Amino acid sequence: MATDILVPTLGESVSTATVARWLKKAGEAVAVDEPLVELETDKVTVEVNAPSAGVIESIAAEEGAEVEPGAVLGVIAAGGAAAAAKPAPKAAPGPASAVAQPKVETPRVPAGPVAVPGAPATAAPAPHAPLPAAAKLMTENKISAEQIGPGTAKDGRISKGDVLDFLSRPAAAAPTPAAKTARTLEEGEERVKMTRLRITIARRLKEAQNTAAMLTTFNEVDMSAVMALRSEYRDVFEKAHGVRLGFMSFFVKACVAALREFPAVNAEIAGDEIIYKHFVHMGVAVGGPSGLVVPVLRNADQMGFAEIEKTIGNLGKRVRDGQLKLEEMAGGSFTITNGGVYGSLMSTPILNPPQSGILGMHKIQDRPMVIGGKIEVRPMMYLALSYDHRIVDGKEAVSFLVRVKESVEDPRRLMLDI
Repeated sequence: MATDILVPTLGESVSTATVARWLKKAGEAVAVDEPLVELETDKVTVEVNAPSAGVIESIAAEEGAEVEPGAVLGVIAAGGAAAAAKPAPKAAPGPASAVAQPKVETPRVPAGPVAVPGAPATAAPAPHAPLPAAAKLMTENKISAEQIGPGTAKDGRISKGDVLDFLSRPAAAAPTPAAKTARTLEEGEERVKMTRLRITIARRLKEAQNTAAMLTTFNEVDMSAVMALRSEYRDVFEKAHGVRLGFMSFFVKACVAALREFPAVNAEIAGDEIIYKHFVHMGVAVGGPSGLVVPVLRNADQMGFAEIEKTIGNLGKRVRDGQLKLEEMAGGSFTITNGGVYGSLMSTPILNPPQSGILGMHKIQDRPMVIGGKIEVRPMMYLALSYDHRIVDGKEAVSFLVRVKESVEDPRRLMLDI
């Protein structure tokens, strides 16, 4: 009995994956739940395990192929490796008196093009021939392979992501095939193929710039009160909850309070409609080995400080270990990114579509401030809120950031939910 190896559900907003690497070859024996193949999606790498024990009878999707959920990657046949390698036994010769029956063969339609006598030989497909999903999208949009040029899939084949990237470019800026021709490398240069994750990051960030009316407003926050509170209760908090009290939980709570007051910052645009969300699924940008990913704290509006810190710590570890699941990055309604951990003093964060707002935290730095008519040195942090001006007005954006500032500068407001 044969069992199909299927592409699993890839998660919200992820419709395709690329076959990155086969861990087993045709003819090899496998055990139940043994990893067979790695799929690379827009967000993470997914391992597909064996649905049953047996032998890999065939591989339907080679490395570099683009596949959709439910597609067949290969087939596992029941039995051991020896059985798979053993040729089928020949039929024993029958008695001499047996009457040979005429063999009737059903004509087969050749898989490739049929050679016509006198016609020129058909050329092999181009090295960057499109994958099936890409070919369909190209036909629908009347795009030729020459317009796109070499793709990012195996052997330079064009993937669906390449077509989407091409379609997202302004017509005037679309490069010609000649412009995409790889130049000769100079001494000391190295050409490395972009991962699907990096390609998708580039495409989504450019999409955010091209689609949203993105603006950024800035403010600064005095971190004195939060730092004093952490210093006073750090040991007690860690002893009671088993986790350290960090700065991120204060900003998550401050953003939750501000989003309740300004729901447009937590909403998204869908066509000519606005979708308001009566919950806060807070995305927290984390740098991983393959690039920036945004795991989501689901229902952050219902979490306390300890739960926020534990969840962020767990998600961060899973990102670094490459164990984050697709569903853990889906459905965010607002995002916080902290460039301060890398030393950034000021930056302009870019939106994470289809979200309408993202808060950028930065480095804490002592600066002279005028307090009550006197100059004092205070630990200050610049804050940046990038927002989609199509849905969020400037007044709302500025007021939102002021609310975050007020909550962080007086954390008692967060404790009292005011």
